[in-house]
Amino acid sequence: MSTVLVIGAGGVSSVCVHKMAMNKDIFGDIHLASRTRSKCDAIAASVKERTGVDVATYEIDAEEVPAMINLIKKIGPSLVVNLALPYQDLPIMDACLAAGVDYLDTANYEPKDEAKFEYSWQWAYHDRFKEAGIMALLGSGFDPGVTSIFTMWLKKHKLKTIRTLDILDCNGGDHGQAFATNFNPEINIREVTAPARHWENGEFVETPAMGKRVEFDFEAVGPKNMYMMYHEELESLAKFNPEMERARFWMTFGDEYIKHLTVLQNVGMTSIEPMKYKGVEIIPLQFLAAVLPKPETLGETTKGNTNIGCIATGEALDGSGEKTFYIKNICSHEAAYEETGNQAVSYTTGVPAMIGSAMVVQGIWKGEGVFNVEEMDPDPFMDMLNRHGLPWTVEELDGPVEF
Repeated sequence: MSTVLVIGAGGVSSVCVHKMAMNKDIFGDIHLASRTRSKCDAIAASVKERTGVDVATYEIDAEEVPAMINLIKKIGPSLVVNLALPYQDLPIMDACLAAGVDYLDTANYEPKDEAKFEYSWQWAYHDRFKEAGIMALLGSGFDPGVTSIFTMWLKKHKLKTIRTLDILDCNGGDHGQAFATNFNPEINIREVTAPARHWENGEFVETPAMGKRVEFDFEAVGPKNMYMMYHEELESLAKFNPEMERARFWMTFGDEYIKHLTVLQNVGMTSIEPMKYKGVEIIPLQFLAAVLPKPETLGETTKGNTNIGCIATGEALDGSGEKTFYIKNICSHEAAYEETGNQAVSYTTGVPAMIGSAMVVQGIWKGEGVFNVEEMDPDPFMDMLNRHGLPWTVEELDGPVEF
């Protein structure tokens, strides 16, 4: 059994810690820290009530590296699981390096002052982690994470090469709010309002945000409008699958979400540029995030399903020509809430964070340096998805799907 330290106390963290506690044979000693200790205490209380497992809690500013180092050394974990904000990836990696402890996250680094998700900053840590003899595992959420592993599983078992890849992320849940985001509002809105980018013929092609919309009929959800946008797994998937001609990411949004977001953009509330209000410097998007409903409060009212998967076309592994496969997971908001007290968007990220952590602490996935999940054997991870609440299916389609 291992000792783990989880950083962050949002919905994803709540799911991850609950699932860790449900796997006491793997995670023997669980510690949870965030800027607001009361949030950690609330998660710990829920975990205790549901599983009987005690979770130790702490207050920490993840951007204060010396304090992080002291906390890690005090606890002595074999793994630090970063479920905080993407801005905090590098400070937490610095602390892990200094303390000599493995690191895992679910989303790549993003500077506070620029909406730019990119792996370059974290990949630059490879030599330092290698010299320290420790591992950093990047992107063990759903997307990135499961979608990346879905792709590599197809490449291991179905396709010799992948010519085209489309990642489809559909949230068919209804939370009853006029406007709310199902994960951190600041990160969600920065992603959605940034220019779209997709991989085509060896380079990224940039198009206007929300500029391409198509309708797709999702199993267990129904027809939904999905929009092409940029997501960080496209960068790592293109790196580890250089033969790909095209890779795109799609996410569904309802008409009400688009209407509210358009108005908020038009009045400047999605800006990340600092401004003065009555002598106080604020960032409009951070203020907006503060007044919107917190994602972790939406679990009880959210009904419906998520449907997230990958459609890949390429040369069949058995030499039978070009084939297309659709691999996906469908997750119930109600079932996720019943099990962990969180809605399915948090659940679909928190469970893979637990599974990735299990891969590392058990030595199933190992290495010295910085690695993306695409570089690991997908099979043990895929097996755990089926056993821990995120079962997947794969089907062969009649041919390529054109959007």
